[in-house]
Amino acid sequence: MSKSKKIILSAFLLALLIVLSRFASIQTQLLVISTSFIPIMMSAIWLGPKYSTLIAALGDLIGAILFPFGTYFPGFTLSAAISGFIYGIFLYQNSEQKNMDWKFVLKLVISSVLVLGIVNIFITSFWLHILYGKAYFTVLATRVLAQVIMLPIQIIVIFSLEKFTRPYVKKYLKED
Repeated sequence: MSKSKKIILSAFLLALLIVLSRFASIQTQLLVISTSFIPIMMSAIWLGPKYSTLIAALGDLIGAILFPFGTYFPGFTLSAAISGFIYGIFLYQNSEQKNMDWKFVLKLVISSVLVLGIVNIFITSFWLHILYGKAYFTVLATRVLAQVIMLPIQIIVIFSLEKFTRPYVKKYLKED
C-alpha cells in the first residue's frame, strides 16, 4: 500500500475513532462502554502496529483536548497506545497471507484477551485508582464484568467486519 493511501486511511480511522469514543459511547467515571475498538483494530489489521499505536494514542489525546470527559490523564493515552500496539502485533495481515480464518480468529481472541484483560482491567483500573482515589480492587471489580461482556462482542464484530471488507481491501488498498 502506498504511503499516501496509508495516511488517508489513518486520518479516516482517527476521525472515526474520535467520533465513536466521544459521541457513540456510554461513559462514567469508572466505566466506558464504546465501539471505539473498531477503528483501532481495523487499523491494526490493515496498517500494522506503528499506525494502530499512533492512531490509538492520537485518538485519545485529540479526543480529550477537543471533547473532554473529566480530567485529562496521560495514563489513558498510554493505555490506548499499548492497546493499539498489541492489536497491531497480533492482527496485522500481510498481503501474501491467504484466507486463513481460523488463524485470524485465534489472533483476534489472543489480542482481545490481552487488551481487555491486561490493559483495560488492570492498567486502566490503576489509572482510575490514581486519578480518583478509589480503592484499586473496587475499581477492578466494576471493570471486569464490562470487559467480559465486550470480549465476544469485539471478536464477532471485528471478524465480521474484516471478512466483509477483505475483498475491498484487496482491490483498493493493496493495489499501488
